[in-house]
Amino acid sequence: MLTQAADTLKGGEFLIKDSDYTKVFIPEEFNEEQLMIRQMASDFLNNEIDPIRDRIEKQEPGLSPALLKKMGELGLLGAHMPAEYGGMELDTNTNTIISEVFGALGSFSVPFAAHTGIGMLPVLYFGTDEQKSRFLPGMIAGDIKAAYCLTEPGAGSDALNSKTRADLSADGNHYLINGQKMWISNSGFADVFIVFAKIDGEKFTGFIVDAKSPGISLGEEEDKLGIKGSSTRQVFFENVQVPAENVLGAVGKGHLIAFNALNIGRYKLGVMCMGGNKVVLKMAATYAAERQQFGQPIGNFGAIKHKLAEMAIRNFATESATYRTSQLMQDKKNAEAAAGGTYGQSMLEAAEEYAIECSILKVLGSEVTDFCVDENVQIHGGIGYSEEYPAARAYRDSRINRIYEGTNEINRLLMIDQLFKRALKGELDIVSPAWAVQKELASMPSMERLEGPYAEETRAVADFKKIILMTAGGAAKMQMDGKLNLKEEQEIIMNCADMMIDLFAAESMLLRVRKLSEMQEKAQPREVYDAMLQVFLHDATARITKNATDGIASFAEGDLQKTFLMGLKRYNKYPAVNVKEKRRLIADAVLKAGGWCF
Repeated sequence: MLTQAADTLKGGEFLIKDSDYTKVFIPEEFNEEQLMIRQMASDFLNNEIDPIRDRIEKQEPGLSPALLKKMGELGLLGAHMPAEYGGMELDTNTNTIISEVFGALGSFSVPFAAHTGIGMLPVLYFGTDEQKSRFLPGMIAGDIKAAYCLTEPGAGSDALNSKTRADLSADGNHYLINGQKMWISNSGFADVFIVFAKIDGEKFTGFIVDAKSPGISLGEEEDKLGIKGSSTRQVFFENVQVPAENVLGAVGKGHLIAFNALNIGRYKLGVMCMGGNKVVLKMAATYAAERQQFGQPIGNFGAIKHKLAEMAIRNFATESATYRTSQLMQDKKNAEAAAGGTYGQSMLEAAEEYAIECSILKVLGSEVTDFCVDENVQIHGGIGYSEEYPAARAYRDSRINRIYEGTNEINRLLMIDQLFKRALKGELDIVSPAWAVQKELASMPSMERLEGPYAEETRAVADFKKIILMTAGGAAKMQMDGKLNLKEEQEIIMNCADMMIDLFAAESMLLRVRKLSEMQEKAQPREVYDAMLQVFLHDATARITKNATDGIASFAEGDLQKTFLMGLKRYNKYPAVNVKEKRRLIADAVLKAGGWCF
């Protein structure tokens, strides 16, 4: 049913093609330069952020801009930027490393991510040569701090419902912008706003706006649940004059800027969540080893081992999927550059190509983070509920991750929407594999079995793909027949999206563990990695089975439903795993190391 292993998959193609485990990139392959840059980023975190976290939380005036300036001096703001503007032009994997380390910045991760991502990338992607020369060097150096003004009171997930408008002056020299933006990160100290407004109330367009322009005013700092050290305000525009040469991109094409900037923003958010999870695991493991109850450390108890192991397993899955995607984007970037694309165009094309994977990582990373911080509070008990200890702060800070850069619900809808759009454009052939599954269901089960290392795991991942193709393909067929309107059936789309997330994570883990099994040097014995893979597949099988059952029961009836449910039983045959013993093995490794050790 599936094609032969591919060296580089297109976006979303993981659903219909197998991957070659020898071709994926895994973090165990960091080179010496990447390790040095990781150490530099870690040193900044340890020396510049950790000692002043309380001052950051209180938003001490001038502190965040000063820290961004220091990062600029170290080259950390321009690691992903072209050398001609003062950037370092580091590869995607190295930039992923930096984002991972800075996932532990706490509140300060927001100013960093907002500035280097949605603040700078629109200029790199869509700016004219003059605009890039005027703004990027300052942004890279930390002299110009950026903010991104998209969300409005009536335009959140529905960004194109913007009411902010721009009107061209009679002489054509400038636009007058009027409107209101809200939840704007960095707004309290930004020098430049990337603003979206509708020209004549119709043409959704991007603008580069001097934050000190007359007519701009700010609301009070929002009293937020978490990330209290980040500036978040409303921004009001009243007859703000913006030079016509500050239009960003093409008039009426602001949606291309907004959505493409968010692709890489989602990816980086998932990466930073993954990095933060490692800090939380260390926090939990350290406390579990120190806290004595009933005459022994609570880390000796099975209930605590379960929590520590599950935190490690889920983040190992996230990390595996992250660096797999990072390499895919780097390969795409290289191909675009070889074809004559500029640095910015190549980055843009890579992020757009893997929009599905970016959404997966945003959802996966943020939901694993919520799981980890919640279990961390539980392991700490009453102390975890006290604001005197860091567990509570991590718990509060994590909650925003499921909301910004597109809510997780929107990202789930986007995954499936992008998949079907790519299929309709002929970029992905989903029909043939889906039809092959239908034919397979009509035949007797094959007695052939895969042999060799990780045979059961390889078969399980292949079967996950068949289950998704059967379910999503069945729903799509019902829509083509006029019996279903998927736009009105978000629950079914969510079912399919959750299965895709589990599939991508499971296959990424399998590819990494297979590669690790052939490496001489690794952090843990092979059986620990095997245990993480097996537990994840055991649990993913149950989740995928439930999501498929819920989806099928929502659109199929009678004989069709029976056929699909029988097919589901045929494809969810991953053998039972002694998850208790395997989780204990993983937890013991975590406790021995005092945290993340993979």
